[in-house]
Amino acid sequence: MKYAFKHTISISLFLLLLFLNFSLFYKVLGQTTSTSTDDLISKIEERNNQIKQLEQEINQYNSEVDNASKQGVTLQNTLKTLDLTKKKITTDINLTDTKINKTVLTIEQLNNEIKKTKDSIDVDREAIINAIQDTRILEDMNIIQIILSNKNISDIWNEIDSIKEIQNVIRDRSKELAILKAEMETKQIALTGQKKSLVNLKQDLNGKKQAVLSTTQEKATLLAQTKNKEETFKQLVKTKEEQKAQFEKELYEYESQLNLTVDINKYPAPLNGILSWPLDSIFITQKFGKTVDAKKLYVSGSHNGVDFRASVGTRVKNVLDGVVVGTGNTDLYPGCYSFGKWLMVKHDNGLSTIYGHLSVISASVGQRLSTGDLIGYSGNTGYTTGPHLHISVYATQGVRIERYVNSIGCKQATLPLADIKAYLDPLAYFPN
Repeated sequence: MKYAFKHTISISLFLLLLFLNFSLFYKVLGQTTSTSTDDLISKIEERNNQIKQLEQEINQYNSEVDNASKQGVTLQNTLKTLDLTKKKITTDINLTDTKINKTVLTIEQLNNEIKKTKDSIDVDREAIINAIQDTRILEDMNIIQIILSNKNISDIWNEIDSIKEIQNVIRDRSKELAILKAEMETKQIALTGQKKSLVNLKQDLNGKKQAVLSTTQEKATLLAQTKNKEETFKQLVKTKEEQKAQFEKELYEYESQLNLTVDINKYPAPLNGILSWPLDSIFITQKFGKTVDAKKLYVSGSHNGVDFRASVGTRVKNVLDGVVVGTGNTDLYPGCYSFGKWLMVKHDNGLSTIYGHLSVISASVGQRLSTGDLIGYSGNTGYTTGPHLHISVYATQGVRIERYVNSIGCKQATLPLADIKAYLDPLAYFPN
């Protein structure tokens, strides 16, 4: 019995020494990863500097594109704008590549930190388990056994103090363990966010590459149509304007006869903030057209949505939770100068939105989107006076997607067609 008791006390003292050396263990553990961590931090900072430089270049290109667009609708200005747009999107691709590299490095850094934290947690857990087991052995020896062990009172009190000291260390280590676990959870959440960001960036990269191809094709088509002659270009623009006017006239006449039921109680009353902005940078180039009453409904000859300035390849975001109910491309039908590449979302609150003149569509019919999810990339498809994003907002009851068989220029094209009562002013629902 005396031997067992002394052996137990020696184990306890050993554990105390082990606890006292934990700080040294953590220091050594930290040193093994500090070199790689410092290297990663340096690389991440390098990527940050590259990102800033590329963003400055993109801003410069955007400014040049805007200036070129303001110089008049001529063939040379249009070609210049297309060239600048292609350079801008190519720089965008480099920026996205750099962001992807930075995100990969950040994920690696987080993985290193998580591994280090897991190792610390394992050490704490093992030490706590051993200490608890050893303390229980000591506590199982009652006071009579300790007194009968022929030890003096001073030794007995020292051994009791050792038990208490081990218990205190266990309590402290348990607190540290809880802190480490909380840190682990925070890092794992950050890691999940970085992985999601990586997926989005890769999707962004693919979309921008498609936007470059779209811009290249647009330039090739324009040169083929005009044979690089200014007069031919002017005649082409004039013809498109006439066909656009004809299309808008016949569309209004058709939609005026739809007489679809539109119950104002089935969609939200105008309130700023119901819809979020579709772009990161907002500049409105054309507002919703004429109004007939306080509800601001669509009227003949007016603009049936809102236009936003957006260079080709700009990310377009979903404005409210909903389901994609249709996509199309009116450019596939010669003489159909409408939305170009478009996508429509039916929202959960009785509203629907359409996104027009896209260069790339990144969502598919039936896909459920959350607010802020990627719709596609802005462009210059359909009939436009320059790259921009068009958004129309409808009362869902009054809009349907169908093949437009009554049109001259757009015959057989699939389009959203709405009763004129169903058109709503987007700015009544977007943020102030």
